Amino acid sequence: MAKEKDNTSTKTSKQDGKVEIEVVNIVVSTSLEHDIPLEKMAATLPNTEYNPEQFPGLVIRIKEPKTSALIFSSGKVVCTGARTLEAVDQSIVQIKKSLEKINVKIIIDPVIKVQNIVASGKVGMDLNLNTLAMKLDNTEYEPEQFPGLVYKLPEKKATFLLFSNGKIVCTGTKSEDEVHAALEKLIENLKKVTK
Repeated sequence: MAKEKDNTSTKTSKQDGKVEIEVVNIVVSTSLEHDIPLEKMAATLPNTEYNPEQFPGLVIRIKEPKTSALIFSSGKVVCTGARTLEAVDQSIVQIKKSLEKINVKIIIDPVIKVQNIVASGKVGMDLNLNTLAMKLDNTEYEPEQFPGLVYKLPEKKATFLLFSNGKIVCTGTKSEDEVHAALEKLIENLKKVTK
């Protein structure tokens, strides 16, 4: 897997505040292309949870890098908690090593598909969420329910949570480049309505 660039980016906004964004979670899926004996895994490995009456997947917690994965008997895996693609790769290696302990040898190099990237940061200025809710399209703002404004950018396939102190959370993107493109579009749109 290709190495990922540095997780952070800094730019300047119109009020000379710093705009920052950092990847905080990458959710990926893959297939090990091998049936997995989940009951045997749960009985043998200490870092697992398996309750098939509640959910058909086994949860495995990986200490280094600190991630969690859902493993299904079909060999499908969903891994979450990594902050870099390198950490994703390391987590998959740890899962393969855990499976070797129960005599399940995964010989393929699984194809990893990014499902979602979550990034958090700040736009470098305070935000009037009431004004934004009125002036921007695709927003949801219910301050009695939640203090943030939900702002969807369908053309960037990204959704932002915006807070009055300028902090942001971005979700829905599938690459770091998409995160940065969505952030640039957000800043552009904010500048249009905060003049």
